[in-house]
Amino acid sequence: MKVSGNSYMRFLKFLFPVFLVTVLPYYVVCGVQPFPGNELKGDTVKIGLLISDNKSPSARQGAAIAVRTANQNGGCNGHPVRLVVRSMEGPWGTGSKETVNLIFDEKVWAIIGSHYGRNAHLAEQVATKERIVFLSAWAADPTLSQAFVPWFFNCVPNNLQQADLLIHEIFTKRKFSKVALVGDDGYDSKLAISSFLKTAKTKGVPVPALFSYDNQNQDFTSIIDELDKAGSEAIILFGLPRSSIKIIDQMRHRKMSRQVFGALSLLDEKELSEMELKKYEGVVLITPGHWLSAGGSAFIDEYQSTYGTMPGAVAAYAFDGMNMIIEAVRKAGGDRDKIQKSLADLKFEGVTGTITFDAKGNRVNPGVLMEIKNGHPAAVE
Repeated sequence: MKVSGNSYMRFLKFLFPVFLVTVLPYYVVCGVQPFPGNELKGDTVKIGLLISDNKSPSARQGAAIAVRTANQNGGCNGHPVRLVVRSMEGPWGTGSKETVNLIFDEKVWAIIGSHYGRNAHLAEQVATKERIVFLSAWAADPTLSQAFVPWFFNCVPNNLQQADLLIHEIFTKRKFSKVALVGDDGYDSKLAISSFLKTAKTKGVPVPALFSYDNQNQDFTSIIDELDKAGSEAIILFGLPRSSIKIIDQMRHRKMSRQVFGALSLLDEKELSEMELKKYEGVVLITPGHWLSAGGSAFIDEYQSTYGTMPGAVAAYAFDGMNMIIEAVRKAGGDRDKIQKSLADLKFEGVTGTITFDAKGNRVNPGVLMEIKNGHPAAVE
């Protein structure tokens, strides 16, 4: 199975000039300056949040708690903070349109993205052209930082960092040698697998077996048969919760005793409930720091009292991302260049752990591993 984002990246390079001559002229005609001065005006600090769709409120709710807490403590230097949410649901390319809307219509001071890689690339390109901070709070696509633009930041571990964590745990600590990678046929899963294979090659570990499935087809009988015949000691799942949980259930039904590991995407709570989390019993997962331990207790209590449910990984990253933007604005004021510099230099203690950025905007601390035991997450030593 050959997985590569090269053709997609070439398409992005083609698309952006088209965007510049089709979408931006609308704003010029309507009297909106496409690239206004760098000093931001207004009494309210608006921060944009881009979400994949409206089916899950998790990112919105996590960010809203951060905004509410900030306003209770005086906002940003006395100015109230307002969350402006836009959904990227719709035809591909909606990401550009909604990013433009946030920048030119809403005049936000910075943008947070809680979505996957395809739309994140579009949002990043628009934000870079306009010189406004774009902080990814969910996309793990490592190619987002390869353009090396100073306006992009990522507060989640990217695919290469996740691969490092998993490879160390699987091959170095647990001494497994026969490993299988299982993922769907979507862009993000393919890119995650590609990143894992690239990292595995540099580490000199045995090449894993590859298995792919159609995400629209929820009958996993054939792939379970193939996994059983392969005799792998460990299986790593890349994909969304719905399919991953079914694969795990069918493996248990077949009494296949394999150690299962999972990428961060398995905690995408657009499809994951607390009850479903228990179905990951015994599975080792990438986790965002200590968001379910004592270090995140205040956030958990606030989230539960406000929304009646436990916060998941999506909410935790959105909460930390919003808090980082607010802190950067407090230190920098309304100048976009200064906000960028403030965020780049920030060391933030969040519910997902300590967050700092490298020169490309990647999170330096990639996170930790957890294992689900008796329906509850426990840190992997």
